[in-house]
Amino acid sequence: MTSSAPTPLLRTLLSSTLRHGITRHTTRPHISSSVASVAAFQHQFPSSQTTQIIRNLSSHPFVLSHPSSVDNTKGSDNADNSSSRGRIVCITSGKGGVGKTTSAASFATGLAMRGLKTCVVDFDIGLRNLDIHLGVERRVIFDIVHVLTSECTLSQALIPDKKTPHLSMLAASQTRDKDSLTIEGVERVLSELTRKFEYVVLDSPAGIESGARHAMYFCDDAIVVTNPELSSCRDADKMIGFVSSRSRRAEIGEPDCKPVSMTLLITRYDVERAEREESLAIEDMKDLLGLSVIGVIPESKDVLTCTNLGTPIISLGDGHPAAGAYMDMVDRFLGQEKELRFVTPEPVSFFKRIFG
Repeated sequence: MTSSAPTPLLRTLLSSTLRHGITRHTTRPHISSSVASVAAFQHQFPSSQTTQIIRNLSSHPFVLSHPSSVDNTKGSDNADNSSSRGRIVCITSGKGGVGKTTSAASFATGLAMRGLKTCVVDFDIGLRNLDIHLGVERRVIFDIVHVLTSECTLSQALIPDKKTPHLSMLAASQTRDKDSLTIEGVERVLSELTRKFEYVVLDSPAGIESGARHAMYFCDDAIVVTNPELSSCRDADKMIGFVSSRSRRAEIGEPDCKPVSMTLLITRYDVERAEREESLAIEDMKDLLGLSVIGVIPESKDVLTCTNLGTPIISLGDGHPAAGAYMDMVDRFLGQEKELRFVTPEPVSFFKRIFG
């Protein structure tokens, strides 16, 4: 679809949707949605604990270097810039089950495959899965909470990927609760990680609870993952508002540093269903959320197979549609111009039209 006009499906949904949380964006979409999104969050989660967490995030003196130190390093070799730290990239979404961990594993692997020193961190305390996606579940001895509580060093907790040079993982705790995360501890860990790695990829849990808030607070880039369905886009819109208004970069503000660079990753995209208007099309989601699309990952049964085998699907190579789409996504993140692939229906052969 090349036209920017809403499809009939989207026009049908917009009238009710705009009354229930999604702001139809025009200019500066991530700023215009933030007030409504934060207000919705405070209405749904008015607890004193949430208020205290946000207050602590706002008043904490920083250990991690100023965000402006990496404002011009995206896609460059950070190792050659002694005044810079590594970039922090948060893979986030409002809704669970959209493919954040799958995308975090493939995105981090893709960066490492290009020779960039990369660490991917699981922030889903109590419900970790990233270790399974990378096939290192039997090698987890220490996790991020052990590092936060000084029960081990960061070097002890880092797990190098044996299949992909330049890639390491820091696991989440499987036995502690999310209250184990503190702003001071997370900042200390990220400060050390960004001195060791060019890119630190944070696999955020779903929603806007403690793990997600701590992950998004320090990010330089946010990749918002969504499926082509209305509920997923609605929840993603809330997260866009949070990143726009509650991140460290938002608190510092321009001109001292740039806002968080946010892009949209669409997963489980079925071209034929979109053509039949059984799901949202790409232009629908761009219109609803107001973000540029960094990648469109086609629906693939091989994603589940790769997860069970502990192999990120990007490892299947450019010839596989989902793997190729993730490779293109990594290239776009690093600044390359690439057309979206796998977003138009495949031509039907003569024999298939006759015999079905």
